[in-house]
Amino acid sequence: MRGLLADVPRKNGLQPAEQAGAAAPWSTQRLLGAARWNADEVRDVVLSYAVERLGGPAAVLVLDETGFLEKGSRSARVQRQYTGTAGRIENCQVGVFMGCASSRGRVLIDLERYLPDESWVRDAGRRKDAAVLPKLWRYGEPAHP
Repeated sequence: MRGLLADVPRKNGLQPAEQAGAAAPWSTQRLLGAARWNADEVRDVVLSYAVERLGGPAAVLVLDETGFLEKGSRSARVQRQYTGTAGRIENCQVGVFMGCASSRGRVLIDLERYLPDESWVRDAGRRKDAAVLPKLWRYGEPAHP
């Protein structure tokens, strides 16, 4: 995590590995590109941590959305849509983030990128090209191609 969150110019396997103190980039590259892990289980562990370590009467749940400007059209969930990041309609992805904050600290618990509209849901080829997983489809579309 230190490597991924570090203020380095590029987030390939080498720079985050160096930032995290690894002798070589291979383990970081494997984690980023090939390791299998369950995102829901990781989220549940982080949520448990937040409740146990940060919870209390003054703790708050923070929800926020932000846009990620994109040049192309093939990235998952990219479309011309409004984003506060640019203050106008732009080609972007939109993500919704959930975190917990208290006087004891703060933690990001979960995030989900928004699937813009039915044009993404109805275009099986576009979803396949952008690796949009079936469980993330919206608008009542069946969870199979």
